[in-house]
Amino acid sequence: MTTATTTREVEASPLPEDENLLRIGQVMTRMRVMTGRRMIGRLAILNVAPGLELSHLDVIDAVKRAEGSGEVTVGTIAEILRIDPSRASRIVAEMVARGVLRRKASQADARRIVVVLTALGQRLLAEIQAQKFALIEGIVADWPAEDIEAFSRLFDRFIGGYEHAFQTRLKDTDG
Repeated sequence: MTTATTTREVEASPLPEDENLLRIGQVMTRMRVMTGRRMIGRLAILNVAPGLELSHLDVIDAVKRAEGSGEVTVGTIAEILRIDPSRASRIVAEMVARGVLRRKASQADARRIVVVLTALGQRLLAEIQAQKFALIEGIVADWPAEDIEAFSRLFDRFIGGYEHAFQTRLKDTDG
């Protein structure tokens, strides 16, 4: 079977002349690489649940995010993580066996099975947050309070703009 892919010829955009924009782009790349190494998640696993995998943390995060919208199913997890439902089902089964998640009947429809975090899953989430905040506190420990306030506000504004730009571009390509 032959698989064809379609590519477009695209001319490379010139680098920005503004040094600040160039620096922001370079720092974003460095942050992506560091985030990709998932150090916070690795530390949380070591401290709370040795033997878990990073993919398990993704599922825990998906469950926590989806809880606000209602009951969480394996299908919900698969959709959030953009993985095949059968893969999501296997990961959830592993996490149930390890005591991180629990399956229960839906309150809205007893024929449906939903997924909830156990006490161990909640502890793992708390440890991830503790590791993240300890890391941030260590990084800004010698910064003046005004710098921390300005950075938190501007970083939130930047990420909000980034999310908006990304969503807008996705909508433009879908329509």
